[in-house]
Amino acid sequence: MNTLVIGCRTMENELTAAMKKCRSTYDTVWIEARLHNIKKKLNTTLQDIIDTAKGYDRLLFATGFCGNSISGLKAGQAALVFPRVDDCTSLLFGSCQKKLTWINSYFLTEGWLTGEANIWNEYLHAVQKYGEKRALRIFHTMFAHYTQVALLDTGCYDLSKSMEKAKTIADAFALDCRILPATTAYLEALLAGPWDPERFLIIPPGGVITDALLAKTY
Repeated sequence: MNTLVIGCRTMENELTAAMKKCRSTYDTVWIEARLHNIKKKLNTTLQDIIDTAKGYDRLLFATGFCGNSISGLKAGQAALVFPRVDDCTSLLFGSCQKKLTWINSYFLTEGWLTGEANIWNEYLHAVQKYGEKRALRIFHTMFAHYTQVALLDTGCYDLSKSMEKAKTIADAFALDCRILPATTAYLEALLAGPWDPERFLIIPPGGVITDALLAKTY
């Protein structure tokens, strides 16, 4: 069957590694990380990819439900397969339950750190717009429920360089900084199949994703 993989740039390192490990030669389309900040635009972008994916029997989404931004998507001629996770972080931990162990953490990977819309760039923009004191007040409020910045070690990038950036962010907002183990196993399962309905949401050709279908995560 002809298969297309849709990946998020925040996990480009991890998806590329998983595809190499699985010896996958599937065609791949990338979506930009900044789209996660605009739920409606992300939904529209994903629907455009579905609508223009001609000649494929199956579309594999290397993403999470992303704040239910996939709700309302309609499959065309190809079936859609999504990991049953709330976001990319849970995908890299291997499940939503495993991520809950570190719920007080603000998670980072190299992909998140290098994206245009990363948290540090947002902070620097706020400094330019409001001044350093006000920007710090805003971001301290944003990080009020976090106790640490956690860099996910997926084994797919240079930890030392990313750790320097993570430590800069943590120091700026008076948070601890640590490295947590992560994995590409869920991505590998997505690429390899078969897809256990407990772990994957499978939408048949012509089907529509409803909020009810997104209520269950793994």
